[in-house]
Amino acid sequence: MTQGAGQGPEVERTATLRDFRVPAYVHETGPYAESAHPGNVAPPLDDAAEHPDGYTPTQRDLPVINRGDTVQVTVDPAAAQAPPQATRQGPLFVVGDVHGYLDELLTALEDKGLIDATGQWCAGTARLWFLGDFTDRGPDGIGVIDLVMRLSAEAAAAGGYCKALMGNHELLLLGAKRFGDTPVNSGAGTATFQAAWLLNGGQKADMDRLQDHHLQWMARLDAVEEVDGHLLVHSDTTAYLDYGDSIEAVNDTIRETITRNDADEVWDLFRKFTKRFAFRDEGGADAARSLLDTYGGHRVVHGHSPIPYLLGEVGSEEGDDPAPAVEGPHVYADGLAIAMDGGVTMAGKLLVQQLPLTV
Repeated sequence: MTQGAGQGPEVERTATLRDFRVPAYVHETGPYAESAHPGNVAPPLDDAAEHPDGYTPTQRDLPVINRGDTVQVTVDPAAAQAPPQATRQGPLFVVGDVHGYLDELLTALEDKGLIDATGQWCAGTARLWFLGDFTDRGPDGIGVIDLVMRLSAEAAAAGGYCKALMGNHELLLLGAKRFGDTPVNSGAGTATFQAAWLLNGGQKADMDRLQDHHLQWMARLDAVEEVDGHLLVHSDTTAYLDYGDSIEAVNDTIRETITRNDADEVWDLFRKFTKRFAFRDEGGADAARSLLDTYGGHRVVHGHSPIPYLLGEVGSEEGDDPAPAVEGPHVYADGLAIAMDGGVTMAGKLLVQQLPLTV
């Protein structure tokens, strides 16, 4: 999520789960008074890694097999023509906003049987989707990205997959790294990605550890996908309709926008991705239906807006609301929308949920 006008203040998270300090600059508001409220590349191999003596990556020391050494087997012609049996897809899981809370993510994934106690993929053909917002606010956003990238390779090797969507905080981090203090037209005066990133929980440790392969991975993420009748997006907004009338068109348009590297274009994209609450109030079901009618699926599944905000349980000016009690996803908009951001940044819960819901 992104802090800004019209939203309640973020509740201070206690250091009960880990001992870390948030640097003071995170709370700076930048040079403007109002917050804008608006794939996959493997790391390079370690050159220092050593191979056994005499090893070359192209050498093949294979035995010579003579015809007389083989066993002749009679094959049933009918069986030879039968199509190969398709690999059965595993269960589908989605993950809400992580925001750098790596320990909580590891615990939640292990609780669902997706990783083992060492953090390795152990779910076979299961399918796992992250709904975006891996960094900012929490202590280890780059660690979260590294984990998701590694699980993607491990899941694929096991016959499943682990994939991720673009969140507004991925756009924010990309912008802060690429454009820094370059002025952009925010629609409410001059702004910069750097100031917006700091205002919305940017962590210096993440920026210091950010590498080219992280940037390339984020820039290639899709924004919309439809899986098993679930329309997966990050933000609870209809702004996706501005970028195309098909899933492929939206993803291509957004990827091209990022590739052009125009600060104002990326800012406009970021601003639209920060919109929220489209499915919450009167007309919310119609808004959700507009996405479903255009892109397919029978339910929108999103992150971005914490469930306590959707329910109106937090957000006072004093910031002294009790910690929200989030037990699972929030189904609303006449059953057409599922919210997955459990509010981990406000002492809520990091949600990992198997779909479809049984309720």
